[in-house]
Amino acid sequence: MPLIGLRELPALTPVLRWRKGNKIAVRNETWFEKNCLSDDCAADLRLHGKLLLSGMHVKPHLALGAVRNVSLNITISNAGDDAYDTNIHFNFSREVFYINFWQKEDKGISCGLVDLDFLVCRVGFPFMRAQTKYHFAVIFDTSKLSGDNETLQFLVQAKSANPEHKLSDNFLDLSIPLIHETDTTLTGMVTPNSFVYGNTIDASRFVLLEDMECNFQPLNLTFQAINKGPSRLPGSTVDIRIPNRLAGSGPDMFHVIETQVSVAAGRGNCTPHRNPTPCTIPQEKESIFHSIFSFFTKSGRKVLDCDRPGRACMTITCTLGPQFIDEALSIDLKLLLNTEILKRDSSSVIQFVTRGSVQVNDRAAEVPNGLQNDISLVFEALHSQEPRGYVVGWIIAISLLVGILIFLLLAVLLWKVGFFRRRYREIIEAEKNRNDSDESWDWMEKSH
Repeated sequence: MPLIGLRELPALTPVLRWRKGNKIAVRNETWFEKNCLSDDCAADLRLHGKLLLSGMHVKPHLALGAVRNVSLNITISNAGDDAYDTNIHFNFSREVFYINFWQKEDKGISCGLVDLDFLVCRVGFPFMRAQTKYHFAVIFDTSKLSGDNETLQFLVQAKSANPEHKLSDNFLDLSIPLIHETDTTLTGMVTPNSFVYGNTIDASRFVLLEDMECNFQPLNLTFQAINKGPSRLPGSTVDIRIPNRLAGSGPDMFHVIETQVSVAAGRGNCTPHRNPTPCTIPQEKESIFHSIFSFFTKSGRKVLDCDRPGRACMTITCTLGPQFIDEALSIDLKLLLNTEILKRDSSSVIQFVTRGSVQVNDRAAEVPNGLQNDISLVFEALHSQEPRGYVVGWIIAISLLVGILIFLLLAVLLWKVGFFRRRYREIIEAEKNRNDSDESWDWMEKSH
């Protein structure tokens, strides 16, 4: 049967068929060309970085309140094969705030916050070429740092989708100690700033301790340690030095009753100091002549100052807790001064110079050219200059005796020079002869 309208058919193309149990198959291998330095195309990311403060290289510490911003200067390089999806992760404190990043040239770097304490910077998207290097800086605000932690720490890590055989140089730990910059000062007062002592002063004006014969003068010393900022002060120490002896080998004059750091409990404490023998009376010869001599020689001023060499002083150390800006912590000292020791001194005025100083702890630094860190308080002990009653009587008696002796001595001297040996007979005869002469002249005048 003839074919009608038969057109020429195209050439047949082979079709691969596969049947179960038959080995009819064609194998085809496709070769992909790779340009890798290693067999597994591993990347080799390396991080280098510096922590800079206010445009300067890293300092030994970060002074809180003085520096506002810190900058992390980061350099990332790839010494291996092309690194796909390269990211740099920054972990930091939630008290630090991310501001922005900066790159000298546009290299396709972008940064974004994932959380308040987590920043991710994408480098060379979609991949970072082999043997390339990028430089950029990330800036943070540190003005809200509280200083509760001793260091400010930034953890930086580079990651990519490529395998890496050496990961030790992908990580940076940039940290710096936090130092509180403060300006501390010390003020104080003493009450009373002067008092009178002596044998004639009423004992009711002094304090008497049980089973003790001494008269004690109460004194209150108050010091205030103030933090003027610009940041919080984590802690400080106040040393108070009080002259405690008239002489280097003499007895102690002061007896500490109470030391207290006020404002709030637990904000500080002072080293305890107790005088085991508060009532010490110096044993001296109390003869009448010694008492009179002491009365007449009690004059002048004696200054007891702890800054003078060889002066024995009592030191009270107070450790203070944290202080906020413009906050003051008070130290109150209650003392008793043994006036019996003062009575044995020959000075009419004894001046006590008490000195106090404040030092910040290791986590703080003083502002250069700031306020004074020390203070001196002065109080005076004034002798009444009144002797005892029997001394007054003896002074009067001795004065009369001395006066009589002087009178007798003058009388003897006058008698020795002949003041009491006049020639009365010669004077009488001369007077008689003169009268006779006058009578003879009167007779001659009458006879004429």
